[in-house]
Amino acid sequence: MRMIGAAAAVVSAVVHLYLWFDGVKDQGTVGALFVVNVVAGLAIAVLLLRWHHWLPLFLLAGFGASTLGAFLIAVNGSLFGISTSWSWYAWVAAISEVVAVVVALVAASREGWLAQGRAKA
Repeated sequence: MRMIGAAAAVVSAVVHLYLWFDGVKDQGTVGALFVVNVVAGLAIAVLLLRWHHWLPLFLLAGFGASTLGAFLIAVNGSLFGISTSWSWYAWVAAISEVVAVVVALVAASREGWLAQGRAKA
């Protein structure tokens, strides 16, 4: 499951890097946040594969949810003055972010991190 989660984070990061080079870099705050998204996605992917702890799963769920949430705000209104629409890359990123959240929750459950009374690692 962690491999799928890492792949989802990398896909989202790659889409954001592509968009940054495609002109988002010139959009002020949003451009800077795309760079943060790229770095965070790659770092979370590495953590998921190298550190067997609940924290990378928590980060993956937050990454997916917050990135998708920001996109949905931009589609339905404006995020830092920027509006966008659904396109092929938006669908790819959105699907990867939904997968990230679902995988994080399923993996946390399967690994026992959500079990009540679990001893601290």
